[in-house]
Amino acid sequence: MRRAGQRRRRLVDLGMKAAACLAAFVGIVFLVWVLSEVIVRGASALSWSFFTTLPAPPGAPGGGLGNAMLGTLLISLGATLLGVPVGVMAGVYLAEYGAGTRFGTLVNFMVNVMMGVPSIIAGLFVYTLLVVSLGHFSGYAGAVALAFLMMPIVARTTADMMALVPNTLRESALALGAPRWRVIVQIVFRAAKAGLLTGILLAIARVSGETAPLLFTALNSPYWPRTLSGPMANLTVTIFNYAMSPYANWQRAAWGASLVITMGVLTINLVSRFILRRKT
Repeated sequence: MRRAGQRRRRLVDLGMKAAACLAAFVGIVFLVWVLSEVIVRGASALSWSFFTTLPAPPGAPGGGLGNAMLGTLLISLGATLLGVPVGVMAGVYLAEYGAGTRFGTLVNFMVNVMMGVPSIIAGLFVYTLLVVSLGHFSGYAGAVALAFLMMPIVARTTADMMALVPNTLRESALALGAPRWRVIVQIVFRAAKAGLLTGILLAIARVSGETAPLLFTALNSPYWPRTLSGPMANLTVTIFNYAMSPYANWQRAAWGASLVITMGVLTINLVSRFILRRKT
């Protein structure tokens, strides 16, 4: 009986390992398939003019998506400036001040809920809050919508990374007479800086490929972005519009823009992993 039970457990363990390996293999196959398809179809669209010129009229040859790339960078930068400070401060409260309190529990619950909110809901909320009240689409509204998506990710990562810092470091600094805020800034932040930076980069990568929020807020534009107060070109909405068009050159440009975004997100993820591994 004992040997039969051991044999059964070994068979179950072997079956679970095989299922896990098969699932991992299937995931890798689809990932390689998607990346190879994007690279093969998008590489032919890349050229110097693709990064430096405005889009061509419908059906006309040539043109590029330089305005959309610049608009994406500006919107992502605005979202980072808005979302990262608020997310870091919320994470500091959860890790240092709100642990065990009712309000801290409520904040923690709301952060978890916000992490699961669909991006289109954030876009609809900002559309009602800013676009309808101001009467026009704008890059500011797009940055706010993406900042809403970044804040919970940064807050959760900050809280988790700061919780990993040993309390002995805090107690040693407090015993020397350092104020609480200086302990957090000069001791805890330095100890957790690799994890904090990784969380920020992952949050940027998370929102850089969002389309739905920008459809409701920044919309799109065929011109160079001169100000954030009006409709602004961006890569994700441009890909959506071009991929659905009947023009072959627009579809080819959509594949090229997809390759640019994919490589950008992949680079950010690799950099964040390199930073975290180097620190570890």
